[in-house]
Amino acid sequence: MKKLILTITTVALFLFAAKTTAQNQDVVDIAASNKAFSTLVTAVKAAGLVDALKMEGPYTVFAPTNDAFAKIDQNTLGALLKPENKSKLATILTYHVIKGKLTAKDVVAALKKGNGKVTLTTLSGSEITVVQNDKGIWLKDANGNYSMITKTDIMGTNGVIHVIDTVVMP
Repeated sequence: MKKLILTITTVALFLFAAKTTAQNQDVVDIAASNKAFSTLVTAVKAAGLVDALKMEGPYTVFAPTNDAFAKIDQNTLGALLKPENKSKLATILTYHVIKGKLTAKDVVAALKKGNGKVTLTTLSGSEITVVQNDKGIWLKDANGNYSMITKTDIMGTNGVIHVIDTVVMP
């Protein structure tokens, strides 16, 4: 019985510590501390957006994983990371960011109010649509492509991150 209590206490302490660590980091630091976002972090640096995304916010970031970036043709991705394409890359990345903090609960409430669909304005000034179907909640970009939200509510000091499986394009 003592081993069970010790195990439960250890797990609870670990979960609390992990949650606290994320809450003491901004959205950029959270992404930088997770290997699954290394391509995103490289792109944010190349676009010169680190300081902007470290500001007070709050922001909602739909963060594509490395696997999401791997779906982009590697020549195209390589070209976007070049200094001469900094503004184009910044436009794509800010298409993944919404001003304000939208938790999963907020998104679900907006979807209910909008009958399964809600349109959001991104930091790039473009609109992106959030839709819900029986398979989950998705982002629909301006080109009609979809990206599934695979994980929600990674809380930071200046916003929240939701993980997506495909890079969305303005």
